[in-house]
Amino acid sequence: MEINKANTYLRQFNETIEKWITYLDDYTLEMLCQKPQINSWSLGQVYVHIVEDTEYFIEQMKASLLFDNANSEKEMHRNAKVMFENNEFPDMLLDNPSNNPNLRMPQSKDELLQSLVLIKDEVNKLYSISDFSNSNGKTEHPGLLFFNALEWLRFAEMHMRHHLRQKSRIDDKIFSK
Repeated sequence: MEINKANTYLRQFNETIEKWITYLDDYTLEMLCQKPQINSWSLGQVYVHIVEDTEYFIEQMKASLLFDNANSEKEMHRNAKVMFENNEFPDMLLDNPSNNPNLRMPQSKDELLQSLVLIKDEVNKLYSISDFSNSNGKTEHPGLLFFNALEWLRFAEMHMRHHLRQKSRIDDKIFSK
């Protein structure tokens, strides 16, 4: 993998997480906790989900980098290959059995802000001290099989970007009242 491609993926990650950070300014805590429908997440819950999942993705990046050749011969699921080829999740609601429909609400906007800033800083620090472009170690995603560190970075960015669509649908409900 070229270093330039790796740098591009890091830049995309930073741009996407920065959008989530900036968007926090548009909401009160009450708005973040407002559910658009009874059985759906509030925008605050989407933020909590992004934080929790991205923290998990970072742990997978670290493990992939630490165990340099572990699972290097294993591949990602064909559905994941399509996502990576398209550089995005499918434009549809995805059923994820590990998602908790009763995910906790954020305690404050500051909690979300600090968590996102910490994630951004942690990814950038990890990237600065590691060679993502030559990492061969892989860890297993629960449904999409095996990713190396750079693929986990790309997946984290695509995941956050995927939820921008959900944010847009929630915004339509919040701001139409």
